[in-house]
Amino acid sequence: MTKPVDLVEVWRGALRENVHQGHAIVCDGAGEIIESWGDPETLIYPRSSCKMVQALPLVESGAADRLSDQHLAIAASSHNAAAIHTDLVGRWLKDLGFDDDAFRCGPAMPMDKEARYALIRAFEQPCQIHNECSGKHAGFLTLSQYLNADADYELIDHPVQKALKAACEEVTGETSPFYGIDGCSAPNHACTLHGLGRAMSFFATAHDRNDTRSKAAARLTRAMAAHPEFVAGEGRTCTGLMRAMDHKVTIKTGADGLFVAIVPEKRISIALKVMDGTNSAQNCVIAALLVRLGLLDPKHPEAVLRLNPAIESRRGFVIGYMRPTSTLLDASYDLRSI
Repeated sequence: MTKPVDLVEVWRGALRENVHQGHAIVCDGAGEIIESWGDPETLIYPRSSCKMVQALPLVESGAADRLSDQHLAIAASSHNAAAIHTDLVGRWLKDLGFDDDAFRCGPAMPMDKEARYALIRAFEQPCQIHNECSGKHAGFLTLSQYLNADADYELIDHPVQKALKAACEEVTGETSPFYGIDGCSAPNHACTLHGLGRAMSFFATAHDRNDTRSKAAARLTRAMAAHPEFVAGEGRTCTGLMRAMDHKVTIKTGADGLFVAIVPEKRISIALKVMDGTNSAQNCVIAALLVRLGLLDPKHPEAVLRLNPAIESRRGFVIGYMRPTSTLLDASYDLRSI
């Protein structure tokens, strides 16, 4: 088994003070590896990077026929719980005839600063609708209602979760050896990094096919790319980089170091795992790979923010920086001067 490789460096003055290691792959339309770093066969939990896969049964079943693309984008999201997110999910719940108690994701403080401070000023506690996965869970509730299933949609033997496992195994091309429970209480099925890349290649080529699952995958991909504000939110990497790439590439982050990209125009995909799970490092790697593939302008402010974030002192002056290693981007990229 190949060990993880250096992907991101952190410099303070003249010293390379820290290194973030991981694995990354680029796959072609058939799911075969074009480029790789580290071990493509490393076993991972895809976490929230696979939410478009988890939304496949919702769409291909017909349960989403009356839903808008904004609904599909938030069903595959890890949102900030800003007003646009909680308003949409709230209306969706009401249309289903449910309230917040129907969720199984648990409450979470909003990532959106305005929403978070509003709760604090009002001495209120967050609800489950504020959970970054509430859009995904609204999709689960919709599918569960469509299937006339019981309320505990998050349990592994529930029809919703059985459909999700089948979809996951079919698009990754692997039999999942086990599952873990994600932060939102839903199962997350283990796969290899190559399996995750293979799944994203299925989405990247879905527009070439006309079967039910492929049409569902193409619809989800288009919805996420067209509405990046619902996939994450202001200030987030998914939203910022999808806008920077003119909505032509769909990307999705996952907790603890995961990121994927779906590129329909080139029929390729990216999957990566930063082993220490550092958020800024996984953002740096996905930006570097998108630049490497000619998909992202390295001079775009959203790219610079992720490729080469500055380390500042408490007084606000720059004392260091982060950058991708030369294995990802050629040394000719003088990122500090961009």
